[in-house]
Amino acid sequence: MNMDRMHEEKREGRKAPQTAEILAVGTELLLGHTINTDAALVARELNSLGISVLYSTVVGDNPQRLADAMGTAFKRSDLVVTTGGLGPTGDDLTKETVAAAAGRHLVLHEESKRRIEAYFKGRECGESQFRQAMLPEGCQVFPNDFGTAPGCAFYSENGSLVMMFPGPPSELIPMLKQYGVPYLKRFSEGVILSRMMRVFGMGEGAAAERIADLTESENPTAATYAKENEMFIRVTARAASEAEAERLCEPMIREIRRRLGDVIYTVNEDGTSDSCLENTVVALLEEKGWTFGAAESCTGGLLAKRITDVPGASDVLRLSMVTYANEAKAQFLGVPEETLRDYGAVSFQTAKAMAEGIRLAAGADLGIGITGVAGPGGGTPEKPVGLVFIALCDGEHTWVRRMDPPGRVKSRESLRIRASSIALDMIRRRAEGLSQKPTEMFEASVPQGVAAALASLK
Repeated sequence: MNMDRMHEEKREGRKAPQTAEILAVGTELLLGHTINTDAALVARELNSLGISVLYSTVVGDNPQRLADAMGTAFKRSDLVVTTGGLGPTGDDLTKETVAAAAGRHLVLHEESKRRIEAYFKGRECGESQFRQAMLPEGCQVFPNDFGTAPGCAFYSENGSLVMMFPGPPSELIPMLKQYGVPYLKRFSEGVILSRMMRVFGMGEGAAAERIADLTESENPTAATYAKENEMFIRVTARAASEAEAERLCEPMIREIRRRLGDVIYTVNEDGTSDSCLENTVVALLEEKGWTFGAAESCTGGLLAKRITDVPGASDVLRLSMVTYANEAKAQFLGVPEETLRDYGAVSFQTAKAMAEGIRLAAGADLGIGITGVAGPGGGTPEKPVGLVFIALCDGEHTWVRRMDPPGRVKSRESLRIRASSIALDMIRRRAEGLSQKPTEMFEASVPQGVAAALASLK
């Protein structure tokens, strides 16, 4: 009998798993040589399906400890998901150990063997590679479209569902999304749909207070989550169809928008790639046909880097300069020397002149100027580490926002990320016609140095 069909027959009549445990296998994870991103990837997908991840464990390449962990997981979880340890080397023992713990024998899966042979066509392929085609009898096989080790799903003797995936994210992610998630969806007659409301400019605590009563709803549900320098709200609904789940989510999304206002910068499907500030800004500027230039000091080009990570950035970013030295601010941006002398590089006045200068130099619709003290040294009582000024100029007005140091400065990098996020949010607000509060607004002026330089080119 076909291995996959055997598993289908065993699966019929099974209830959808409600609880799950993730076992990430690999000594390199315990040594800190590799970061365990697999657990986050798997947990996100399981939660979107309404499966609660109760435990997440990291186990080294040790058969006995892995067997012990599997035994514990079988006692307390409906679903056990393993990542890693499916390769051809001697320490890749996940399949053998997990199958034995589950009471299953390994048998050769001919189709997986043929795929491995095709993968190595024209190259040497040792017998160790074919070990990857040995899979638990009766399992549902998940093909590996980006590597050699297939994944699979099967039931243990005690009735727990086991799913095994390769460790490299480049193989895990497509296998999980293309085969694992659809497999789990077949257990449920209904649909679970999530929408992510992303927030910048309000902390999780303040947002949670404003929607406290909504988080008590059972269907749809609303939950808040913190992220570095921003937060998000996940709205999830269960229904017989996706359209019905959408209808359940919409009223709650509208009410959350009403309560939180314009700090919500986008609403997307959970986990989509277009869910960050830079993606939102690029899409808005493309829609309007606007461009901008960026003059950065303390952020060292991070704003430009975040924008150019997004496809389509070439349509919106005209020019980027890292003007770290005062001489560069004066020469390339036209920041008056008296401004630098009287107010310093880190000031409202310098940020304003930087934004106005880069807009003219770039021939763009908008200009951004960022200057501050990123630390860890260089701070003074008047201008401490973490003080940053971010300016936005549209040719008529210039808005300057002061970013004060947080209660505790985490790191130079965290300050740079926060400042570049504020700059992105200022662009978003201008593109959407929203208020720039809290900022100081000025009439835009033409920096003398830039005006003279442009005049000489005519």
